[in-house]
Amino acid sequence: VAYVDQDGDLVTSIVGGKDCVFTCYEKGVCLCALEKKFRQGKIPFCKPISCALYPIREKALGNGLIGLNYNEWGVCKSAVALGEKMRLPVYRFLKEPLVRRFGEEWYHQLEETADALLKES
Repeated sequence: VAYVDQDGDLVTSIVGGKDCVFTCYEKGVCLCALEKKFRQGKIPFCKPISCALYPIREKALGNGLIGLNYNEWGVCKSAVALGEKMRLPVYRFLKEPLVRRFGEEWYHQLEETADALLKES
């Protein structure tokens, strides 16, 4: 079900070159079966934070910091196009898992930094 990828990260297996083994479709929408069952109260745990954060990937840096990188993958093109159409940046789409992982204060600082960068451009 899982393996170590080229970056040394433990990741879930992919089926048919595009779907995670826990993918399920409902009315044409791609969902995570683990998250769906958790939200229905049928399992006691939510999907791993690494899955919730995707397409953001964490990387431990040598100085003790954590690097966050956007993983661009062709299978996500339709989601990226919808996000662009809605003017919804990835960090806002992933607010819940980012807060779950790093906390409210960290997320607030991220928003302030992003807003400041937008004003400069």
